[in-house]
Amino acid sequence: MVKVKIVNTSGLDLPSYATPLSAGVDLRAAVEEPLHIAPGARVLVPTGLRMALPEGYELQIRPRSGLALRSGITVLNSPGTIDADYRGEICVILINHSSEGFTVNRGDRICQAVLARYEQAQWEPCQSLDDTGRGEGGFGHSGVK
Repeated sequence: MVKVKIVNTSGLDLPSYATPLSAGVDLRAAVEEPLHIAPGARVLVPTGLRMALPEGYELQIRPRSGLALRSGITVLNSPGTIDADYRGEICVILINHSSEGFTVNRGDRICQAVLARYEQAQWEPCQSLDDTGRGEGGFGHSGVK
């Protein structure tokens, strides 16, 4: 288990794993008053959390599936990335894809956060790439199955 230093100014509980095998934790809205999201609108929702992630880790901000299915609310830049050297408050960009307004209340679970290990690449310029069976086949190249 990786230790992450966290500052919580929200007055809400710290994020916690719902089950022993959960990959992510739910982050909660640290709004002082209800926040309305009109259809098609986007808002920045504070969490009141700041973290010091270990080097080589990022925090991925992802939508909550139930919120997306029931209300059409999702994370706009999904997945969002919190870098290990960022020390500001974690805020979440939500968008309302439904045809009805939605209200975010204090303490509502608004997204999932997954701690993920990463590596940086060292780019090696070249003139050509090795051939593969797929080659340059892109969007839809494998057909409908």
